[in-house]
Parts: sequence; C-alpha cells; structure tokens
Amino acid sequence: MAELFDPLTLCGVTLRNRIGVSPMCQYSATDGLPSNWHLTHLAARAYGGAALVITEATAVEARGRISPGDTGIWSDSHVEAWKPITQIIRDAGAVPGIQLAHAGRKASTAAPWDGGKGVADADGGWEPVGVTDEPFASDYRTPHALTIDEIKQIQLAFRDAALRADAAGFDWIEIHAAHGYLINTFLSPLTNTRTDEYGGSFENRARFLTETVQLIREAWPAAKPLTVRLSATDWIERGWTPKDSVAIARILKDLGVDLIDCSSGGVAPGIKIPAGPSYQVFLSEIVKREASIPTSAVGMITDPEQAAQIIHDGQADIVLLAREFLREPNWPILAAKALGKTGAVPIPVQYERAF
Repeated sequence: MAELFDPLTLCGVTLRNRIGVSPMCQYSATDGLPSNWHLTHLAARAYGGAALVITEATAVEARGRISPGDTGIWSDSHVEAWKPITQIIRDAGAVPGIQLAHAGRKASTAAPWDGGKGVADADGGWEPVGVTDEPFASDYRTPHALTIDEIKQIQLAFRDAALRADAAGFDWIEIHAAHGYLINTFLSPLTNTRTDEYGGSFENRARFLTETVQLIREAWPAAKPLTVRLSATDWIERGWTPKDSVAIARILKDLGVDLIDCSSGGVAPGIKIPAGPSYQVFLSEIVKREASIPTSAVGMITDPEQAAQIIHDGQADIVLLAREFLREPNWPILAAKALGKTGAVPIPVQYERAF
C-alpha cells in the first residue's frame, strides 16, 4: 500500500505524499495576527513529513473569527505576519495552505479551555452575523441577519483574503463551508430559512458559496489549487445529505474547484454523530466517485495502515490528520517506518539519528 507516499499534483502544485495537516484552531492569535506559536506549530508538522500544512480557520474579516484568539487575513499586516510561516513550511518541503473562513453565528465565542460560550462586548467580543437571526445555542450570541448588501461585502472579503493569501505565499486555499460556520448555514436547510434569492431552493442555498468561489477563482492564480471543505452530511433527517454534497461538488468542479475536503456535522446542536475510526471516509468516497473530483478524507484517521488503506482503495486522494498530528508531529515519518517504507518520507538530517 505504497500509494500513501505517492506524489499528488493538482494544478501546478505537487504534494510529496498523500498526508496533510488538517486545519486546527490554536486560539492563540492577537488581533488575528499569527505568532511564534503558529510558526513553531506549523513548521514542526512540515518538518515531520506532511506534504500539505493547512492553517487553522483564518477569518476574512474581524467579526468572522470564531474566537478573539483566531487568526485572520483581512489586512496587509496579516500578510506580513504570515510570510515567515509560509516560507518555513516551504523550506521544510511542504505546501503551505490556508483555510479561509467566516464563523457566522458561531463567532464571538471563548476558546475551549475558557468554556467556549459567547463572549460579551465588554470582554472583547462582538455581534456576530448569520444567515438568519437565530443563535446556534442558548449560550451563544444572537446574530444579526445579513442583508443582501452585507452578503456581497463578505463575499468580496473572501476574494480580498485570497489575494492576500497569494501575497503571503500560500499555494493552496481551502474555503471553509462546513461545521456550522457561515457558508455551511447557507447550504443547510436546517439553518437557512431565508425567503430571498439566498434561501429556499438548493440553487438559492448554494448561491453564497458558488458566487464566492467564482470571485476567488478569478483572483486566485490558476496554477494554485482551490479547494472546499464541506460538511457532507448533517447526520439528521431533513438536513444536508451526501446526495446534496455530490450535487454541489459537481457544480463547484465546473467553477474551478480542484478538490472537496469531506467532513461532516456541526450545523446545529444536539445531533448524534456516529463518530469512530474513519467514520467520515465513506463521504469522501461517494463524492469522489459520483462527482468525479479529487477528495480528501478526515476524521479519526490515526493508524498508518488505516490511512494507507484509504488511499489504496481509492476512497480519497489525500488523508488529513488533525488530533493525531497534535500528538505526533512526525507521524508521516513514523508511518513510513511502520509500513516498511523507510525513506519514503524525508527525515531532516539533524533528526536522522533518532530514527
């Protein structure tokens, strides 16, 4: 099952293997600016052998942050702060990617270790915005329902963020359209109860995403991959389904999207998700097969043989690891050794004696 260590080329970018770092919020930025923590955290995974290192959810405007500690890319000062990070990822042989995000009604919340509840203005919070004025939960802040003009402004913020991402040295964009954040709430019939051209039918609910993709694709270099993370199912009747994900993936492919990152859930509280090893992999397999588009698989992928089997069986084109990379930055090096493919992942010469 050596395919896990095969290169993957999308557009003009080649990944050295099929292992990537999934976006993971660190809640450690100030005014959206990444710090030495982010540089060290991301560089360690790149030197550990990952082919793709995607930043945490990075807000396209200040009110689009999940928490006051989230990173952003809404100003030129953010571009300068990201430049040394993208450079060190590239120096380590990995591709620097950025997840462009807007938290929507899940914005202005505390870091998990501070309770994760809504943050008041007096404590550094702000009024969030949403597809409607319904809050995510009782301990979250009530959002302001976006007008059409405000929707257009946020879409332009995504475009401008893509331009800044290019200037900062990123070579891969992932648009965050999952986990109950702004774009996901437009897609899902559970949360989108609008009656204008951004609500109602599948086409209308998809409009925010498709228009945003078009704006970004025009601004983002053609040689650099543009990808989208979907919650490929809401895990509840009357919600977004894998069939919907196939339908939107086909549309996105025609608009110039190069890969769909298949996650799930998060759009509403109280939904039971059957989490377990590889529990979301069937979603990446369905979308890859039925929409004829490359996909990534994510979610409780921890074991080298498990990851290799996913790629070998054609269920996804790349696996993205999250918590496992928090536990072990050198996971790709160790995975190659465990699978009898020592040498398939480069080891920094300074570390060779440890392996």
